Amino acid sequence: MPMFPLGSVLFPSMPLALRVFEERYLKMMGAILDQEPSEFGVVLIERGSEVGGGEHRFDVGTTARVLQIEAPEGPLEVIARGERRFRVISWLEDDPYPRAEIEYLEEFSASDVDLVALAETEETVRTTLEYLKGLDLSLPWPTEIELSDDPLEKAWQLAGISPLGTLDHQDLLNSSNLVSLLETTHKTVDEALEIFRLTRSGDE
Repeated sequence: MPMFPLGSVLFPSMPLALRVFEERYLKMMGAILDQEPSEFGVVLIERGSEVGGGEHRFDVGTTARVLQIEAPEGPLEVIARGERRFRVISWLEDDPYPRAEIEYLEEFSASDVDLVALAETEETVRTTLEYLKGLDLSLPWPTEIELSDDPLEKAWQLAGISPLGTLDHQDLLNSSNLVSLLETTHKTVDEALEIFRLTRSGDE
């Protein structure tokens, strides 16, 4: 699997926008477009930089299916969508671009979604985004963002838009089941909201 290590976590059912300018990744995109499906793996960088190579990477990531590629003057603009989680079995040589042997992780079932827990988690995530918006903070996702009607996709999307750090996002991606995903998302975001409020009250 061609691999694209990033400084952020990609979740299933979440969009991904990339500006590709490094030679190795331009070569990778060229090779991907000759395949069906056109996809690559995304993993979080544990230590190091997105540019230049030599970074250390986490071993659980998500495949990204290419939806659109544009080549204006300058970097290649790629739009993709998170699909399936995987675990890296072994890394191969980075020449001509990063590659890895992977195994897919078991997919969750929409029938296992607790709709009450899903609704409570969504309320907590949106409340936290709304609170941060009130502080005039720059947020990657709007508070009113429309999510999927599919409960499984929505569970992953709530994890993806949660205003958390990358390590928290990686923990959510590592979830062993849907119950754990929703519980951890709800709990971690709720704790983050309390910290935001305490920090805000301490500054006043």
